[in-house]
Amino acid sequence: MRKLIKKPSLIESIIPISFLIVLLSFNVMLFEDTLEGANQIALLTAAALAAGIGGRLGYSWIHIRSQIVKTIDSAMPAILILLLIGALSGTWLISGVVPALIYYGLDILHPNIFLFAAVVISMVVSLATGSSWSTIATIGVALLGIGDAMGIDKPIIAGAIVSGAYFGDKMSPLSDTTNLAPAMAGTDLFTHIKYMLYTTIPSMSITLIIFLVIGFNYDFANTVSKIDNVQAAIYDAFYISPWLFLVPALLFFVIVKKVAPLPALAFGVFLGGVFAVVFQPQIIEGITGITNSYGKASYIGVMRAMYGEVSIITKDVEINDLFSTTGMSGMLHTIWLILSAMIFGGVMEANGMLIKITESIIKLVRSDASLIASTAASCIFFNVTASDQYISIVVPGKMYKEAFAKRGLMPEVLSRTLEDSGTVTSVLIPWNTGGATQARVLGVPTIEYLPFAFFNLISPVMTVIFAYFNIKIRRFKDSKKEQ
Repeated sequence: MRKLIKKPSLIESIIPISFLIVLLSFNVMLFEDTLEGANQIALLTAAALAAGIGGRLGYSWIHIRSQIVKTIDSAMPAILILLLIGALSGTWLISGVVPALIYYGLDILHPNIFLFAAVVISMVVSLATGSSWSTIATIGVALLGIGDAMGIDKPIIAGAIVSGAYFGDKMSPLSDTTNLAPAMAGTDLFTHIKYMLYTTIPSMSITLIIFLVIGFNYDFANTVSKIDNVQAAIYDAFYISPWLFLVPALLFFVIVKKVAPLPALAFGVFLGGVFAVVFQPQIIEGITGITNSYGKASYIGVMRAMYGEVSIITKDVEINDLFSTTGMSGMLHTIWLILSAMIFGGVMEANGMLIKITESIIKLVRSDASLIASTAASCIFFNVTASDQYISIVVPGKMYKEAFAKRGLMPEVLSRTLEDSGTVTSVLIPWNTGGATQARVLGVPTIEYLPFAFFNLISPVMTVIFAYFNIKIRRFKDSKKEQ
């Protein structure tokens, strides 16, 4: 006899999430580094609770396991990219690419406008590549080093880099999320991008003004001497030449040519290794200790940079942490976190708990503004619970599409809301694929850079403000009038 399956109630759906929040709160209070395992166990424990409730409702373990596997499968591209980013950071360090970017960047960027420039540079690179992850892992790491050498707090620098990178991730026609959101809502790509400008330009304008104000109010009294010391230490440790810029230039070229992220990053790793062997023999010999066979040293040095920990010691002790990487192995805790988050999200989805919570929100909708606000809240909710920005776009997109159409709202209103609230907030959640990855790449905990990721914080608020003041909210009847 087939077991009867019951739909979860709203209370049953909220219990695992509430339990997770309690555990995560304890972790923040009791553990110095929650990424080392505490948050992973919290997610797995909450997933076990959700699975237990699902079993009581009649869902079979095979069904739940199947959804877990499906959810993990959706995160596999992110996990593979994360491993390649670890390898990239290693080869770009020993090749001198990142040190060269920092060295010349300190010559070009004035301290007072650095934060403003960091946002703009990250915007331009991300717009050109369509990838916030690639932008942060490459030029973002270099910008963090430049700002740190100037004496600016790392969380503020990280906030500027994240703000600029996610502007491009949201607006570039090459970005996967920029293509996904209109596909879910039922509009075309360029209508979607054009319509996003109304909320995105004010959000970024406010962000740039804030970073300008911070920059001009920062104390840079000892910056000049510190910059001179940093440049001298870099020049002494590495071979510095504009030729090293060929590596990022070629990588950005292949990305702009729409080469997929995985092969593009693999190409960047390969280039970094080649340039390390050609331009940095002293670094290769230094990290391996092998001086009698450069071929052997090159193989071991490049391999170690890709998979493990490498530290370059300079004359300036204060900047040595800038020239340390952990390769692919350093990404394993983050991958563990992503897998744990995917398991929790998979169980919640398998039991119908995520859908139940979203349906309960839809029932409260009484106006166009409240519908848009509910969609924005749902995107953030899925970023917290399902821990993946794609799910935060796909599920609310499917759930709210009919509701938007019934209220006469054009599909671009939905697609803009999905991007304003789903794409940009993923990086603000410590256990989300976005937040976990960028925290590891930049070496700054998510919770520390979150208050300074102004663009990401302002975007969902801006889309709700536009809704409540009925600014640029397109309706089918308005479209007919225009025709």
